[in-house]
Amino acid sequence: MPQYILAIDQGTTGTTAMLIDQGGFAVAKENKEFPQIFPKPGWVEHDPEDIWRSVTDTIGLVVAKSGVNPREIAAIGIANQRETVTMWSRETHRPVYNAIVWQCRRTTDFCEKLKKSTAAKKITRKTGLVIDPYFSGSKIRWLLKNVDGVEARARRGELAVGTIDSFLVWRLSAGRKHVTDVSNASRTQLMNIETGEWDDELLRLFGGVPRGLLPEIVDSSGEIARTKSVAGLPDGIPIAGLAGDQQAALFGQTCFDAGEAKCTFGTGSFLLMNTGAKRVASKSGLLTTIAWRLQGEKKLTYALEGGAFICGAAVQWLRDGLKIIARSSEIEDLARMVPDSAGVDFVPALAGLGAPYWDPEARGLISGLTRGSTSAHLARATLDAMALQNLDILRAMEKDLRHKLRSLRVDGGATADNLLMQLQADYLGQAIERPRMIETTAIGAAFLAGLGVGLWKDKKDLKAAWHLDQRFEPRMPKKSRDARIEQWHRAIERVR
Repeated sequence: MPQYILAIDQGTTGTTAMLIDQGGFAVAKENKEFPQIFPKPGWVEHDPEDIWRSVTDTIGLVVAKSGVNPREIAAIGIANQRETVTMWSRETHRPVYNAIVWQCRRTTDFCEKLKKSTAAKKITRKTGLVIDPYFSGSKIRWLLKNVDGVEARARRGELAVGTIDSFLVWRLSAGRKHVTDVSNASRTQLMNIETGEWDDELLRLFGGVPRGLLPEIVDSSGEIARTKSVAGLPDGIPIAGLAGDQQAALFGQTCFDAGEAKCTFGTGSFLLMNTGAKRVASKSGLLTTIAWRLQGEKKLTYALEGGAFICGAAVQWLRDGLKIIARSSEIEDLARMVPDSAGVDFVPALAGLGAPYWDPEARGLISGLTRGSTSAHLARATLDAMALQNLDILRAMEKDLRHKLRSLRVDGGATADNLLMQLQADYLGQAIERPRMIETTAIGAAFLAGLGVGLWKDKKDLKAAWHLDQRFEPRMPKKSRDARIEQWHRAIERVR
């Protein structure tokens, strides 16, 4: 009987469900977007029930579209938007407040005070993360301190909190499992990344988070839970893969060895490099994070990471905010109408600046406009920005590692844009590789789950299931590249 992996990629703007065969190909895919909630400037929320509906709807649609018998699903793998936090009742399974999204800046004041405290260096040493509203710890503190009755209920053991992976496993298992994997736990700022366990001192520094509120930390691969009472699915399907979206993409790109790296173009853009069993402490504004821990392996695998908060979301803003395109896919044709941006720069700091700058107060800027500027120049400047902010992260990564990358694997929806991919290779001055399956976040979740139930024997099997689509070589002359990079850095300085 054929066997498939159901991959759930629960992202910031929508959920994708895919059925993956043993060859590493999707036999069907469905996506559903859900509303973004902006209660105040800089605040971003999701209704967890919207997220859950998007998951169940896409599961039903992808099973129907594929014609696959649900009993042929060998396992489920989940990749999720990281750092986004939700809290719910253990009894009713209902959220007590909207999910606070990773982009949300409501905890900036608390984080700024914590940065100036004597504990700041200790937090970074234990977690590998800078102190920033991006991470989950300050969001959990906000829920405890600002939602009526929540702190008392949490201390009585009535509530559960977690990143979106925890919430989905809870719902998929009918409340039988409250878990998170090591990669997601490493993004909360509440876990010690040396031990792979919740840290009492960190819990105290982030408002006295009760341990009983938090999920159990488990491996990223191996049986984690089983389905129960999920519409359209039989009971008992193993949930056997869990990872934060960026770590899942690193795994899906089969970057299993130290020094291998990938860049995901999603709502934000994220560069991750596998550093193996070695923690690399960044001196250049990057993050040290846990990539995964596989079933049967006692050791943690680490990664060095840099992320820009706004990448594909900048194109969505051109579509939904400025309305200069009707569909995101139209940006490539619009940008190709001009040979370059003609001096126009767009710094998409619409939710602050991430790595390597870490400036939560920075705001977006369009500069260099003249009477000759057109929507095509702005489209070109947007693609430039998406590539140039990755350049800044990669240079910081190279500085920490003290050597250059030879090539980079790319994934995410925006990599279908050939102009963007060429610009990325040009500005990096390095070749980049795009796989045939660009949805490597979902593929990574599937690979982790399939490995966890033995559908793939080992990493060698997984490497055989990765397929190259196109390699982009740099073509831009060095003089032109250097001039464009200098112009970009002048624009960056204007927003800080």
